[in-house]
Amino acid sequence: MSYPYKTVLFDFDGTVFDTVEGITKSVQYALKKHGIEAELPFLRQFAGPPLVEKFVEVYGVSWEEGERLVLDFRERYTPIGVFESAPFPGIRELLEHLKGAGVQLCIATSKPQTPTDLLLSRSDLARYFELVIGSREGINDQSKAQIITSVLERCGAKPEETVLIGDTKYDVLGAKECGIACIGAAWGYAQPGELEAAGAAAIAANCRELEEILLPKT
Repeated sequence: MSYPYKTVLFDFDGTVFDTVEGITKSVQYALKKHGIEAELPFLRQFAGPPLVEKFVEVYGVSWEEGERLVLDFRERYTPIGVFESAPFPGIRELLEHLKGAGVQLCIATSKPQTPTDLLLSRSDLARYFELVIGSREGINDQSKAQIITSVLERCGAKPEETVLIGDTKYDVLGAKECGIACIGAAWGYAQPGELEAAGAAAIAANCRELEEILLPKT
């Protein structure tokens, strides 16, 4: 059977893994070091996007100050926060079915490479992905589009046969810049209406709905 997409790229935070607890607690830790108080629900918006960019956007700090905040974030995230996470319900079954259908699966994430690889390995999800590309170690200075481009080039995927699954506007806009479609993962961390406003090609409420889109029965 022919399916709509031969290659499916997945974002990581908010799409494959629920990492919000570790990220928000580590962002809160970093902000406190700089005298800024924030409640965890407000900090959900930091789960997924490039952190430096988000610190600049939300708090109006300079890029250099944002980089310092990221370093403080990692003081807590690397030893503690990375483990405050788990795969989303249904994601393992979805990957199993896509792999079984012959779909090429890859990860394209703004999350640094090392924690991405660690979590995929610990959860036994790494075996489903032919390629995993995260941001460069150290300060993240890559856009989502740059990461997607790297994946497309290395896995040899054609844009017209490829879709990105992501949970924020950064995923949708990055995919558009690269000439590929993006399906929104509504179970992730987007604000209400964010995925629609960014122009997602479709939005799936859960992994079962996403499978129906990617592996239609007829």
